[in-house]
Amino acid sequence: MFTDPENWFALATLTALEIVLGIDNIIFISIVAGKLPPHQHERARRTGMLAAMFMRIALLLSLAWVIGLTRPFFTLAGQEISGKDLILIAGGLFLLGKSTWEIHENLEGAKGVPGGAVSRTTFTGVIVQIMLLDIVFSLDSVITAVGMARRIPVMVVAVVLAVGVMMFAARPIAVFVDRHPTVKMLALSFLLLIGFSLVAEGFDQHVPKGYIYFAMGFSVFVEMINLRMRAAMPVKLQRTYGG
Repeated sequence: MFTDPENWFALATLTALEIVLGIDNIIFISIVAGKLPPHQHERARRTGMLAAMFMRIALLLSLAWVIGLTRPFFTLAGQEISGKDLILIAGGLFLLGKSTWEIHENLEGAKGVPGGAVSRTTFTGVIVQIMLLDIVFSLDSVITAVGMARRIPVMVVAVVLAVGVMMFAARPIAVFVDRHPTVKMLALSFLLLIGFSLVAEGFDQHVPKGYIYFAMGFSVFVEMINLRMRAAMPVKLQRTYGG
């Protein structure tokens, strides 16, 4: 099977696709895992990544069910709604709500929590959130993979390779995001953008992924310039400008 050049090309393409689409997952996992005690961060990230991998493989092995999700369930205001649409809308709304809450909590702190109590996050709660969001993040990539490759083993190997790369990159990304509050806020803004695009996608309003990733990449580029500029500032100026 892997002696066929076509399968090697499909494997390389699918692995790259899974890595690109997995960036959303890494950001979400890094932020959610960061709410746990420090000694649980690495365990939560690895468990979340492994759960994401098995979830994606399970979807690949359930090809008939996944393909069936694109068939309309019902019509609402002249709009056909399928199982895939429902998952995207629900996932997008959850991501919008979660990101908004995280931004509010980061800006207001404990004072922004009703009654002044600090919200508590459990390890199990974090893993459940990661798995639920991974279903949404995986759906598009799985359906795309089904259209690009005909052999399930090729798709499974691509998922495993992509998750391996993401597990290697998750810790540096998480440390960098935690070390720079403005980067964390930017990442949360990305999640808001992704949540909005998921809801729009659920209502068949396609937003080209290239536009979203270009906007994210340009924002990161500008933020990197800001970080370099703040690092070069004298300490007094850093305090003045919140560095």
